[in-house]
Amino acid sequence: MEKYSARLSKIWDWMEEEGISLLMLEDTESRRDQNIRYLTGHPGDALLFLYADNSKSDRKAILAAWDLNLAKLYAAQAPVMLAAYNDFGRQPSKAIAAVAQKLNISAGAKIEIPAVTPYPLFLEYVGELSDFDILCRDKGAAVELQKLRTVKDEEEIAIMRKAASITNELIDLLEENVRSGKLKTETDAALFIETESRKRGCEGTSFETLAAGPERSFAIHAFPAWTGSPFGVQGLSILDFGVKYHGYCTDVTLTFARDLNPKQEKLVNLVEKASKLAVPMSHNGTNAREIAEAVDALFAKSKKQMPHGLGHGIGLQEHEYPILRSRAGSSDNRPEWILETGMIFTIEPGLYDPVLGGCRLENDILITENGYDILTTARIIRL
Repeated sequence: MEKYSARLSKIWDWMEEEGISLLMLEDTESRRDQNIRYLTGHPGDALLFLYADNSKSDRKAILAAWDLNLAKLYAAQAPVMLAAYNDFGRQPSKAIAAVAQKLNISAGAKIEIPAVTPYPLFLEYVGELSDFDILCRDKGAAVELQKLRTVKDEEEIAIMRKAASITNELIDLLEENVRSGKLKTETDAALFIETESRKRGCEGTSFETLAAGPERSFAIHAFPAWTGSPFGVQGLSILDFGVKYHGYCTDVTLTFARDLNPKQEKLVNLVEKASKLAVPMSHNGTNAREIAEAVDALFAKSKKQMPHGLGHGIGLQEHEYPILRSRAGSSDNRPEWILETGMIFTIEPGLYDPVLGGCRLENDILITENGYDILTTARIIRL
């Protein structure tokens, strides 16, 4: 219970600083939010209501779950009260109004709803909560929780190390089976990952596996994600995948190279060189943008340009903070990311050509007190 109490305390503290009496988080089919799992352990399909009253030193958490049996199992260690989402007709606006009444929240109090709430639903909230000040904002609770999740605690790191260990087993098996000819197509590779990850206790893959043989590896993210096309044959094949273990994600990319021509060899060598440049720069206190700029400069010397960012955080989702890229983005809600101990992120230099094909090398990196730890063993596999 200690980890969930500590996480909830941080967001309750933030609520009191912001003067928010009630906060609602929503994880439903329409609007997924992994913050509920982070704060309670419950895997999804629920509403979470957080109440904070500084004047009364009163704090409460109510989890309105669609499946109470699952909630009793997965949220057993969290300091939350359980309620049945069905009791509110599975309508978030009705649920929050009932909770506000149950907690006797004073008229005029601030109530925050998810930033992703569509406008028609926002109007429903306003109608149900006409006595309160309704907040629906970009830089609210969702951003604060994402920042909290950026630095992993000891238990999260242990889980992600296990997830990385499973990923590394799969990498070795993939190389073995592609070399032997047992995995001949994109479909073979994708289904192999799905099957073998679940055999090892994973919930599944972190995202839809991207398997692209030489005919399709020119795309950053192949579409469709995988087909029956040949994989691991002459040219460059890309395999981008991750596993989800106890809710936490890995994200790696392998490139399989067979009988390359000189221009393809140059592409591969540049990507490998970029990875060897970027990873050792990953230390506590380093500006993430500086790492991305160094890789961009390396590619520019060969008149190449990487069409995506250098990396991104991972955790309960396959894309989290920090962001490693050479340009600032308003979606980051902060212009720069300074690396800190406990952050876990990808470094994934890649180059793509419509004729030569594509090459990407992606590994998961943990910032430690003494430097960095490469959690995964993705590599360029020369067949």
